[in-house]
Amino acid sequence: MIDEFINLTPENIAEEHLCCIIRSKMLHPGVEAKREWLSSRLKEGHVFRKLNAKATVFIEYAPLENAWVPVTGENYYYIYCLWVLSEHKGKGYGKALMDYCIADAKEKGKSGICMLGAKKQKNWLSNQAFAQKYGFEAVDSTEDGYELLALSFDGTKPRFTDKAKRQQIDNLNLTIYYSAQCPFIPKKIEEIKKYCESNNITASFIQVNSLKEAKELPCVFNNWGAFYKGKFETVNLLDIGSVEKILKRG
Repeated sequence: MIDEFINLTPENIAEEHLCCIIRSKMLHPGVEAKREWLSSRLKEGHVFRKLNAKATVFIEYAPLENAWVPVTGENYYYIYCLWVLSEHKGKGYGKALMDYCIADAKEKGKSGICMLGAKKQKNWLSNQAFAQKYGFEAVDSTEDGYELLALSFDGTKPRFTDKAKRQQIDNLNLTIYYSAQCPFIPKKIEEIKKYCESNNITASFIQVNSLKEAKELPCVFNNWGAFYKGKFETVNLLDIGSVEKILKRG
């Protein structure tokens, strides 16, 4: 099965698809933004491994020190994404990808691997029940139910930053922090901006453009974090219906 997978490299990233949105002709703005972001990350130890086919089957992870998330710890890997979708489920691909990540971490002498989770599974986060079968367990949490899951090889544990655990900001308007890590994000941001403009809703959209900015975020974050009335709402990418629910609830 190992021959069925490939890793993205500086040499092949321009030609390979990035799994989540696959097009053969027209360029997709979100994919190209992700490609540009990822191209810079590969030299920092970022790994994107995928099935060598037109399929959403991949794992994406990075050394925690270089991962654009407000998590601290030494010598860990951080998993952004592990997805196996549609007809490719049930073929052992998820196991193969996780096994690869674990073997890679051990070969490089890492202390462990971590990922973002929650007491209640979030739609835009990787399947934590699958990770827990490998021994991932909650090592830190927020009051609103988000968890940092870790598989430790040496007993050390990563943590959310203190600032992220507060999950609060002073801005009372709808506020969304986002990065280019996910190719679906640009379209989501565009849709929400248009909705807010059409409905005279004041909102702030803050793109995370550096590792430093990511490490100093005021909330848990994989690639997206939404606030309303100063309170953290979700890491899930929002559609218009979800935005309306948040505004009404607030």
